[in-house]
Amino acid sequence: MHVVVNAAMSADGKLSTRRREQVRISGPEDFARVDRLRADSDAVLVGVGTVLADDPHLTLDDESLRTERDARGDDPNPARVVVDSRGRTPTDARILDDAAPTYVLVSDAATAERRDELAAAGATVLRVESASDSGADERVSLPPGLAELSARGVEALMVEGGGETIFSFFAAGLVDELSVYVGSLVLGGRDAPTLADGPGFVEAFPTLSLRGVERVDDGVLLQYAVGDRDGE
Repeated sequence: MHVVVNAAMSADGKLSTRRREQVRISGPEDFARVDRLRADSDAVLVGVGTVLADDPHLTLDDESLRTERDARGDDPNPARVVVDSRGRTPTDARILDDAAPTYVLVSDAATAERRDELAAAGATVLRVESASDSGADERVSLPPGLAELSARGVEALMVEGGGETIFSFFAAGLVDELSVYVGSLVLGGRDAPTLADGPGFVEAFPTLSLRGVERVDDGVLLQYAVGDRDGE
């Protein structure tokens, strides 16, 4: 599976404010770029924190892109994926509507009742092993989660956030490309989410190779290839 992480951050590396409120960081040119990236993906993935904070729809805005997908035999919108260990996605979340298939990856921390509620709301619930065999870490283990998605035809995956989810993908060595739009504003705040939250790296840092720099709107788009998954 080919995994592209895409994000927009402030000049000081923040995804949103310390209140976790959505902030407009980029402009129309970057929105169009993100729409195209979504259109070229089989699925778009976010963590449950993003769902709870922003209630995203994750569908295509440009009708011509939906037409292109339909012409090549794909669903008009890419599938949507939520990494949601405990099944906290609200049953009335926009991501669960019928605009596109939605997969919710849960671990054993999600109760059978909660899994049934999400399924009744329209999700395909995929139960995935936890990150820790001991049960100390209830988070979804991403490698088997991606294997479940691959078995359902997802080979091009776009990861849109948030910071904890992006960190987890890097920590698992699952990222092939990173695209970051850097907007011309400063958000500040030690508690504001960054591009890669979580415990952070203290050694064996993910390696990046800069492949492109482009001015977009009033900011800069940085495009990187990520060191391959075998560490070569």
